[in-house]
Amino acid sequence: MAKKKSAAKPEKATKPAAAPKAKADGAPAIDIGISAGDRAKIAAGLSRFLADSYTLYLKTHNFHWNVTGPMFNALHTMFETQYTEQWQALDEIAERIRALGFNAPGSYGEFAKLTSIQEEPGLTDTADWRQMVEQLVAGNEAVCRTARKVLDEADDAEDAPTEDLLTQRLNIHEKYAWMLRSLLQ
Repeated sequence: MAKKKSAAKPEKATKPAAAPKAKADGAPAIDIGISAGDRAKIAAGLSRFLADSYTLYLKTHNFHWNVTGPMFNALHTMFETQYTEQWQALDEIAERIRALGFNAPGSYGEFAKLTSIQEEPGLTDTADWRQMVEQLVAGNEAVCRTARKVLDEADDAEDAPTEDLLTQRLNIHEKYAWMLRSLLQ
C-alpha cells in the first residue's frame, strides 16, 4: 500500500544567524557550534594528547639514532617509519587546538608538564633494543589512553573533527603497539 504524500508545509521564515560578536582585538568570536567551555575542555585534552604524541615522537627518534644489536637494521628502519608518521600528525593535532580557539603547547617545558610518558635519558644511558621496544609499546599505549579520554570529551560536545582525528590516531598507535609487542614474543 503506497503512502499518501502529505502536503508540503510552508517553510517558516528563519532569522539569519547573528554574526559572532567581535573580540577586543576586532576579530570575530568563535561560533562553530561548540560552547566555549567545551572547546576549552577539548583543547586542554588535545594539549595533553599533543604532549604525549610529541614525547613519543622524540623517544622513537632517539631510539632510531641509538639502537644497537642484532635487531639494528629492522628497528632502525621501523623506528624511522614511525617517527616520520608521528611528526606529520603533530601538526594536525596542534592545528585542531588552534581551530578550537586556543594556543597549542610548543615547548619542551610545556610538553614535560602535560605528558604522561616518561622521557628517555638519552645517550649516556641508552636502553638495549628490547627495552626500547618495551618503552615504545608502553608509550603508544599511553597515547591511546589519552586519546580515548579526549575522544569521550569530543563525543560529549559533538565535535566530529576532533573525534575523527583521534580515531585515526588511535588506529595508528594501536597498530604500532601491536607491531612492536610482536617483536618481543
